[in-house]
Amino acid sequence: MNKLPLPLIGIAALAVLVVILNSAFIVPETHSALVFRFGEPKNQYTEAGLKFKVPFAESVDFIDKRNRNLEQGQTEIIARNQERLIVDAFARYRIIDPLRFYQSVRSETIGEDRVGSQLEDALRAVLGSVTVDEIISERRSELMGRIQEQLSQSARPLGVEIIDVKIRRADLPQTNSEAVFQRMIAERRQLAQQYRSEGSERANQIRAQADRQVIEIKAQAEEEAQKIRGAADGERNAIFAAAYSKDPEFFAFYRSLLAYEEALKKSGESGDTTILLSPESEFFRYFNNLDGKRN
Repeated sequence: MNKLPLPLIGIAALAVLVVILNSAFIVPETHSALVFRFGEPKNQYTEAGLKFKVPFAESVDFIDKRNRNLEQGQTEIIARNQERLIVDAFARYRIIDPLRFYQSVRSETIGEDRVGSQLEDALRAVLGSVTVDEIISERRSELMGRIQEQLSQSARPLGVEIIDVKIRRADLPQTNSEAVFQRMIAERRQLAQQYRSEGSERANQIRAQADRQVIEIKAQAEEEAQKIRGAADGERNAIFAAAYSKDPEFFAFYRSLLAYEEALKKSGESGDTTILLSPESEFFRYFNNLDGKRN
């Protein structure tokens, strides 16, 4: 058997090496690979690793699949109240479908311009539906979420995923910012005065209701006290009547002591009351004789 000449073996080995080098390629972690056949995209690889293609007939283009920043810059929008606002926003996105992205825009530069236009449209649509006050102070977080949702819907057909949308600044033009701020201050003062008036009216209502409840509670308490005093007086009279029936003399003596106590108490309280009574008066019957009998 005749052996092939060494030059032919070398040529064959070189040809095999060239074929292998033209058919195998490595997709890095940070990129996706797009395979073209005679200039037309045919396949894509989004996972990293060793891949193969048809040598000489197919070529490979790598597309960065990492997150990208899209700087929108300053955009002038007209709010719902017909006031102008200068908005500085940016978006973060990534290419998740390289084949669709290339078929839609053909290049990354054109694709970024397209996403930028869609971001501007979303800014104008969302921010143009609200007032300047809402954009500046009250609902910025909610509005950014709406802008991201609208941009995601328009960018999805391009094979692009929107990660985030942020508004850096939303400023009034220098020519009318002072007038707008003064109007906002006047509106806030008017709102504060309204709150104070409503609070004062509510306070008066609460005080009136509390006063009425105090009167009702006092009336109920006085009524209950009258009932209790009446019952106590009745019980006291019953006790006095029972005591009088058992020992009239002791009862008369006890009532006289109560009369002495009451008279002396009133005289002591006023400090200038003088009582003139005859020693033979019935009032002093127990002073000279414990039996209450005259000598």
